[in-house]
Amino acid sequence: MSDELNHLALRMAKGALSRRDFLGRAAALGVSAIAANTVAGKALAQTPVRGGILKAGLQGGESSNSLDPALNLSQVTFSFCKQWGEFIARLTPEGGLENLIAEEIGASKDVKTWTIKVRDGVEFHNGKTVTAEDVAATLERHSDEKSKSGALGILKNIKGIKAAGKEVIVTLADPDADFPYLMADYHLVIQPNGGRDDPNAGISAGPYKVTVNQPGVRHGGERFANYWRGDRAGHADQVEIVVINDATARLAALQGGQVHFINRVEPKVVDLVKRVPGVTIENVSGKGYYPFNIFCDTAPFDNNDLRMALKLAMDRDELLAKILRGYGSVGNDFPINEAYPLFSDDIEQRKFDPEKAAALYKKSGHSGSILLRTSDVAFPGAIDAAQLYQQSCAKAGIKIEIKREPGDGYWSEVWNKKPFSLSYWGGRATQDQMYSTGYISTADWNDTRYKDPKFDQMLYAARGELDQDKRKAIYRDMAMLIRDEGGLIVPFFNQFIDAAATDKVGGYIKSPQGEMMDGYALAECWLKA
Repeated sequence: MSDELNHLALRMAKGALSRRDFLGRAAALGVSAIAANTVAGKALAQTPVRGGILKAGLQGGESSNSLDPALNLSQVTFSFCKQWGEFIARLTPEGGLENLIAEEIGASKDVKTWTIKVRDGVEFHNGKTVTAEDVAATLERHSDEKSKSGALGILKNIKGIKAAGKEVIVTLADPDADFPYLMADYHLVIQPNGGRDDPNAGISAGPYKVTVNQPGVRHGGERFANYWRGDRAGHADQVEIVVINDATARLAALQGGQVHFINRVEPKVVDLVKRVPGVTIENVSGKGYYPFNIFCDTAPFDNNDLRMALKLAMDRDELLAKILRGYGSVGNDFPINEAYPLFSDDIEQRKFDPEKAAALYKKSGHSGSILLRTSDVAFPGAIDAAQLYQQSCAKAGIKIEIKREPGDGYWSEVWNKKPFSLSYWGGRATQDQMYSTGYISTADWNDTRYKDPKFDQMLYAARGELDQDKRKAIYRDMAMLIRDEGGLIVPFFNQFIDAAATDKVGGYIKSPQGEMMDGYALAECWLKA
């Protein structure tokens, strides 16, 4: 509780939370007004310091990475775009929405027409002012099939986009009460003319201007002097991301003072890192999960008996204990957990059942080994997870052959390309967004090739349903469909585990929306004087 209160106080000190809201949240945590004000005073004393170079050593970068936000695929591009890019809105650590380029986002009564009022005085890095036309063009580009944008799935519902003065009017084919949350998607960086002229230019309206772009090696930026909310971000003179895909090398870089932050600390070394002087483990539960993905439309996996056998042959409790070491929770073969408000907690937990798995495997008619691809970059402990799964499958008479793929190229050549592989998802703001991004039939990122018209119809129905009880019931039915017929195996939901040199940097606020403060750590932290 003290940790949560400290982070709330720091958000208040940064101006992201009013004092009234802070005291209200403190009261909800059972903290007295006197104690809350004491914590608030300490937080307010942490004045951001300008200057220096903030550095992060991150896993999740490849030589094939692009600055085009439509192609944001892994953690490095995700984090770097939050330094140079600006968005219509962003998610708060509490799960709310904070408007950025949007001054207001309003809806018609039927929630089919949405109006985005563009904020005055926001400047691009090239000196031009952000206009409604730029915002409209960005949405148009990302909703275009030819863009190959990772946001394409969540924008399929858009029927029309029009810029009028300072407003962008978006018309939807079906009602969607969650539309504003979609605007916080990390692909939707607002660019001049929507990025149509040069999507890879790295020009937006974020706190840093791109100065270095060496995919798979290093990325950097310098403070943008005309950033529209300069008191809230851009404290360091420069920021730098060093791509360090090896977990041991990342930790060594932090311990040696080469970087101030690292992501993806392996659970098995967390206790060791906690003993490092000046270093703090920043872990938080969220919506992220580490899946085993099966293509439902590719032989031999187009047989549901085989898919179910592979699900029942997984010992989730063992994987959770040995891979995540308690820094997570067991999964149930659909991409939603209790972090989502409309989660149904009455769905029976799938258990390891080698006998039933063996029977279904025999019924499927398949024989011979099954190839599972993995890599160190899939998620922390991915190689060990594949090997443990291989052992539990053997108890059901299923032979798994593991192919260890190189990290460079895994996200471009293996994930969403090969029929059985390990991956990770960071979760999304809402259930609709999660399902629209990865599980609706038309989604470009449908990495299990699960395509069911009945599921799609349920998604559309839930999107327009304003009765929360009815909406929750629809989401439950959707979860059951994926769980029992889809190609998703979810052994566990992970915690985000970062580490920070808190003796040298201030301002770190945990966010269940994603690691590295949902990508904003470099932009919003500072070097201590």
